[in-house]
Amino acid sequence: MGTSLNKIKSPIEKELHIFEDFFKNSMKSDVALLDRITYYIYKRKGKQVRPMFVLLAAKMIGNITEDTYTAASLIELLHTATLVHDDVVDDANKRRGFFSINALWKNKIAVLVGDYLLAKGLLLSIQDDRFDFLRILSSAVKNMSEGELLQMQKARKLDITEDVYFDIIKQKTASLISSACGIGAASVTTDTGIIDRMELYGEKIGIAFQIKDDLFDYGNSEIGKPRGIDIKEKKMTLPLIFVLENANKSDKKYIINTIKNHNTDNKKVRELINFIKDHGGMEYAIEKMKKYKDEANKILFTFPENEARQALFELSEFIINRNK
Repeated sequence: MGTSLNKIKSPIEKELHIFEDFFKNSMKSDVALLDRITYYIYKRKGKQVRPMFVLLAAKMIGNITEDTYTAASLIELLHTATLVHDDVVDDANKRRGFFSINALWKNKIAVLVGDYLLAKGLLLSIQDDRFDFLRILSSAVKNMSEGELLQMQKARKLDITEDVYFDIIKQKTASLISSACGIGAASVTTDTGIIDRMELYGEKIGIAFQIKDDLFDYGNSEIGKPRGIDIKEKKMTLPLIFVLENANKSDKKYIINTIKNHNTDNKKVRELINFIKDHGGMEYAIEKMKKYKDEANKILFTFPENEARQALFELSEFIINRNK
């Protein structure tokens, strides 16, 4: 499966530990309930892919500074806020195998915790007069909200074209990874050309990241049986869009009828998944995912070679080869 995440982290291992303390402190509050919840969040952190992008981008371009830790904390505060809110929106009880905030403390508290984390991020960026960080962060929040709402709007009519799909994932997922790379660069340089290049790199990796996520719904040899969650939620993802756009009239009717009227019937959802696989939906999405990853690496290789650049290259490989 290629390089492990721990090996990829090795050039920034020391910096990741410093970041973790910085992040923990950035969530501190005088309200005991809030402190208990943020400690719970901190203890159940995920793979830390986004802070890794911040730290590796900074290290590739210059020397990691205090500003870089602020930048990584901003991205992680924003990412955590969106996850807490997403679990409320999706009515999800689990996150990374643990109970979600809304499952333990109810929706009202979860929404307020998400708001608090977002506000802490905004305050953190202005306390050091890093208004450039604020701009990057705020545009990511705006894009992510718009992407989610556009997806919801389109799910009702099932009229997502491939172009609209890429618009959605560019905003919903890629904008945060793009911001992580851009803010990492901005923490060590004022060269807008370099910052823009890193943002574009992050956007392309972010798109590949989301396509990989979408592919999990169809299962594979490592993950075993397909989940079909996206189809149950009427989410239009790339394998489905490709097959739908290339289907004849009666197949189109069958696909739309299954999603609209039988999306809770496990047997029918499985049949649709097999239909999408048989009609090249998976292969097409994998091809697109690799294309975006290759485009990202092309940008990456315009930067001087060093261990941080190599780690970013390996991180992009890890993203498209991961099995969860």
